[in-house]
Amino acid sequence: MKRLYIVLIISSALVNQLSAQVADNNIDIGLGIGGSEGSLSTSYVHNWQLGKKKKWSLGVGGRLTNYLGKNQYYLTAPASITSGETGPQVFFIENIIENIDSVQFASAQVNSLNASFNVGYQVHPKVFVGFNIDLFGVSFGAKQDGRYFEGNSGNTTSGKPTSLNVLLISDNDIGSLNSELFARYSLNATWGIKAGFQFLFTEYSTDTEVQQSPEPNDRFRNKSAMFTAGVTYFINKK
Repeated sequence: MKRLYIVLIISSALVNQLSAQVADNNIDIGLGIGGSEGSLSTSYVHNWQLGKKKKWSLGVGGRLTNYLGKNQYYLTAPASITSGETGPQVFFIENIIENIDSVQFASAQVNSLNASFNVGYQVHPKVFVGFNIDLFGVSFGAKQDGRYFEGNSGNTTSGKPTSLNVLLISDNDIGSLNSELFARYSLNATWGIKAGFQFLFTEYSTDTEVQQSPEPNDRFRNKSAMFTAGVTYFINKK
């Protein structure tokens, strides 16, 4: 009970501190472009301006990401298989290649709706650099036929986007999660343009545990690195 009371006090103090800060709200629309794949992202962002000069921004938001890919290979997802371990240390461990199988989808299509975390810095009155990453949410999409590969052998299978999305660390992640490093130029008080780099995880769960070694598995992940560009509409820019 005492620990809960302390947590509540700290949380209340943090909320009060943020509420006292100047806040910006905006809507972002961006296109991600990669090899035989692409994405459309629509985000709502609520940032608090921090520091004496209000150059730092910290905030939360929500993002809808629509992904399309042609002939994409989805690899074994769980860290317990890819790294042989779970926990934060998997970020530094090389994958065990012989443990990784794949599923190829001719037409991958994944939609994800996630809460996001945002951080950024105003380097110039018109130039802002930032980073954002999805935290948790849900994914949905139609069932797709695919081909499961174990070594040189392949069998037909089918799968749907993994429903639950949770940011953990590296291959501990579950589901489909988007992140972006970008620079934005403000054209005026209402509109801005942005460009950057997008790192997008999308994930399918097969109908059955098609992978049996080293342990049964039905989750397969694609990691996409794409150039992104888009526009920002400032709802209220301070």
